[in-house]
Parts: sequence; structure tokens; C-alpha cells
Amino acid sequence: MIQQLHISNYALIDKLDIRFDDGLTIITGETGAGKSIILGALSLILGERADTKTIRDAASKTIVEATFDIKGYDLQHFFKDNDIDWDEQECIVRRELSPSGRSRAFINDTPASLTVLRELSTRLLDIHSQHSNMLLSQPAFQLSILDSIASNGDLLEEYRKAYQQYRDAVKQLEETEREMEQIRLNEDYIRFQLDQLQAMKLMPDEDQQLEALQNKLSNITELKEALWSVVNELDGEENSIIDRLNIVAQRLEEAERNLNDVEGMSERVRSALIDLKDIAQSTGAIMDDLNDDPAELARVDNRLNDIYSLQRKHNAQDVNLLIEIQHDYEQQLGEIEHNDDIIGELRNQVESYRSAAQEIASQLSTRRHEAASRFVKQLLELAVPLGMKNLSFDIQFNGIELSASGTDSVEFMMAFNKNQRLMPVKDTASGGEISRVMLCIKTIIARHMQLPSIIFDEVDTGVSGDVADRIGVMMADIAQSIQIIAITHLPQVAANGDHHLRVFKTDNDVETLTRVEHLDEQEHITEVARMLSGKNLNQAAIENAKSLINQKHRK
Repeated sequence: MIQQLHISNYALIDKLDIRFDDGLTIITGETGAGKSIILGALSLILGERADTKTIRDAASKTIVEATFDIKGYDLQHFFKDNDIDWDEQECIVRRELSPSGRSRAFINDTPASLTVLRELSTRLLDIHSQHSNMLLSQPAFQLSILDSIASNGDLLEEYRKAYQQYRDAVKQLEETEREMEQIRLNEDYIRFQLDQLQAMKLMPDEDQQLEALQNKLSNITELKEALWSVVNELDGEENSIIDRLNIVAQRLEEAERNLNDVEGMSERVRSALIDLKDIAQSTGAIMDDLNDDPAELARVDNRLNDIYSLQRKHNAQDVNLLIEIQHDYEQQLGEIEHNDDIIGELRNQVESYRSAAQEIASQLSTRRHEAASRFVKQLLELAVPLGMKNLSFDIQFNGIELSASGTDSVEFMMAFNKNQRLMPVKDTASGGEISRVMLCIKTIIARHMQLPSIIFDEVDTGVSGDVADRIGVMMADIAQSIQIIAITHLPQVAANGDHHLRVFKTDNDVETLTRVEHLDEQEHITEVARMLSGKNLNQAAIENAKSLINQKHRK
């Protein structure tokens, strides 16, 4: 419910602070006193378009701020989803309009877009007049009426959980299918690359081994000449190193017989001779095995060229990285085949969740149809005493795909005159009649669902007598469940109020200003009497007013 309203620098209002209470609050005042100005300021809170013409002082900004008690409105998710500070007790909504035309909105001091502001405010405050019945024309609100009458709260919660499971499964399936589609688009490319790599039958470190072999085969002549030179120097026919070392060994053996200082040296030379002879023999064997093989060299060159080409293509530094790339391609193709099974499982899961949600949605639909029949009957019974004896009303159901609210789309259809075609509420001419229809609807559902605070703006225009009294009783009845604020010119309606605000204009030396005062019990009686008698307030009118007010207390 709305608790406080602050308005500053708006039209005829310099500064105004209004306190609101629960129950039925009546607002009265002469025509032109400023009741519409207050509603205009409230429309800014509801996210309506701002007009700089309403700025009273062009040197200052216009501010409209409303404080709401939001206990029981279940708005935690809304605040979380829009990253707004949450207070379970209170919400402050503010709209600022600068002289330049810039408009800013805040929720709990957090900047908010008009879309977010509008979404929140319409859950907290609902204005009904002969010119505006926005909430009634909204399909979601129409459906919520049927759900409240059918007591679908628990079933709706069960459905929403099932529907969320279904949507989550659909999302997972779609994401997996997109990933799979991307892989499939690359499948031919992957297979082609893999075929090339597999055809090479690469071995670890093969490039290093081939490069060594290539170097050997490319230098056979030089290698053989070098090795022949080594063999010849070590063990050639003339003056070889081995021959000269044999002489050295002999000389050392002769010296050892007479000189202890050289003892063992000959043996060491003999040992070196053995190594050198082995080197000479091994080198010779290696030299003999070196054969010029152009065909083998060509094979090695071609193999290396193929490897180098793949390395450039795949930006790989060596064969080992190429082998890793091959394994990666093999894994991707394996995943493609495996993911086909996963897609099948996900589709089965989606269908399972869809069937579960569909079953609950069917139960909801059945209960909604039953509630619709009861609702139409109750509405017509309430409407007739309010002067709408020719009202025709029906609810049109249209089946839709699974949605957050089920498989039903509903539309309220009505006509106010005989032989008039039923039309959707949104296409019905606005006026007192449709406002009174809304009053009947709110009377039916007020005890079933959490409604926003309602402001009825002269919805009683054009009625009098018994109809006016019934309207007042209805408002008082609804006000037992939700906060009602009624702007009225009818004493029969005003007499039913729990609280009474009077809007009036006052003049100072330079301007006319709108003011609001809270009436006490006696002032309430006087104001109702004034509404009964006009300017000529007399004791009879006061007694009549007391009688009307006492009737309210006896009901």
C-alpha cells in the first residue's frame, strides 16, 4: 500500500506531503481544486510520459516520491533481477523532471529505467478512471483473476517449476545442438586433415632422425674421404701413427730396464695402441659401409619435404606436435559420434519435461474454465445493481503453446447495450460503466489475491441514489482486504470512507496553490453534508450526513 506521497514544484503544488492509511480513503474537493493534479503527479510514479509544462518553477526540478509498504507483495525476485536494493518492509519510488526536459527515475535510490519503474509501480498502484483502465485490459491480469478464483496458487507453483525444468532442458538442447552444428560444419575439414596426417604414419622424433640421415647421405664422398684419411694416418703402409707408436713402446721398454722413472709407460702406450687399432678397424668398417645411394637420399628428401609441408600447414614446430594435432582431430571426430547420443538423450529429456508441464497445464486449464463460469455469473450479479442491467460478459479462451502461465490465453469480452457485439475490454469505449465493471471485478477477487492499492477516480460519475450507495458499499467491502483511495463527488460514496482528505486551493500574494488536509471525524461529517447540500450548508444536511455515515458503520 502507498503510505506517503511527496510532490514538489508540480503545476499548482509548491510542496505537498500526503499520508495515506489502509482501508478506504476518500478524496473530495471542488472542481479545479487540484485532484487531477495529484493524479497527474502519481502517473509519473507509474512511468507515464513527463511534460515540462507541469514544472511550476522553471529554475527548479519537479520531484514526485512515493513510499510503499510492500510486505506480502513477493517482489524479491523483481528487485534481484533488476539489481535494486531490497527492503522487505518498504520501497521508495522517485521521479525527477528537470526544466531541460530530462527525466530520471529511482527505486530505493537506485537509478531505474522507465520500463522497470512502470513494471514495479503497476504492481503497487492501480489507477482507475473513466479514461484509464489499463490493468483490466492486460491479458496477464485477466488470467490472474481466474487463477485467484480457482485457487490455483499451489498448482501454478508446481507448474512453474515443471515449466522451468522444461525451459532449462530446451536451452541445454539448443546450446548443445549449436555446438554440434559448428563441429559438423568443420567435420569434412577435420576428416580431410586427419586423413593426411594418418596417411603419413608419423613416428615420434622422426624428423630429427630423417634430418640426420639426410645429412649423412648428402655428404657420402666427403665422409668417406675423411674416414679413409683417419684409417691411413692411424694404420697406413708408411710411417703410420700405429707404426711410430710401436717404436715408441719399444724404446720405452728398453729404458724401463735401466730407469725406474719410466716404468709402466710402455704398457700405457701399448694400451693406447690397442685403442687406436680398434678405432682404425671400426673406422674402416664404417667407411666400407658408406655407399652412395641417390634413391635413398631422394626418399629421405621427399619424406622430409612432406613433413615440413604439414608443419607449415598446422603451424607445428616438429613431428611430435603434428602427432598431437592428429590425436586432437581423432578426439573431435569421436566426440561428434558420441554427441549424437547425447543429443538423443537431451531430446528425450525435453519431451519428458514437456509432457510433465503439459499435464499440469491441462489441469490449470480445466480449473480456469470452471472458474470462468463462476466468475461471469458473479460479475453479472454484481453489475446489475450498479445500473448495468444490459451488460453482457464472457471470457474467450485461446489455446497457446506452453508458456510461463500455461497453455491458456484469455480475453475478457463485454458489451453494455442490448444487441451489441461483445468486444475485448481494450477495445471497449472507456467511461463510468467499464470503471464500475472493474469495481465489480475487484470486489470478487479482493479476498483471493494480493492486489495493488487502487485509486478510483470518479468512477461513480453519472450515477446517483441507490447505485451510488452500492458503489460506496463495494469500495468499503474491497477496502477490508486492500487499500482503496476514491476520488468522488458523491456523498453516498464519501460516507463509506475510513479516512477523508479534502483538496482545496488557496491564494497568497502572488499565486494560487493546491493544498490537502486530513479531516477528523467532525470535519468528515461536515464535508459529506456540504456534498449533500452544496453551498447552503444547514443542520438538516449535517444530520443527513450523520445518517449516511452511521449506515456505513451498521453495514
